[in-house]
Amino acid sequence: MFAGPVSFAPRCTHCGLDLLAFNVGDGAASFLILIVGAIVTGLAMWLELTRSPPWYIHAALWLPLTLVLSLGLMRLTKGLLLALEFRHEAREGKL
Repeated sequence: MFAGPVSFAPRCTHCGLDLLAFNVGDGAASFLILIVGAIVTGLAMWLELTRSPPWYIHAALWLPLTLVLSLGLMRLTKGLLLALEFRHEAREGKL
């Protein structure tokens, strides 16, 4: 289903479905901004209120975690949005 880390292949290798007919767009990134932001912000607030570490500890923890969660969940959310579009027959150019 994927040709690269987060880009779709032109066609499914198993069934031949035209994956370019679907428009997932930036929907996955929008969901991830909210989900990952809430997780990282909650954990950062918890750490600050319980341990009160220096700023560089926050930077060393939360920047990599944000990057890993965002990139790790991007394929999952893009695949989910494509599956929802397929299920509800919502394709580009269809009235």
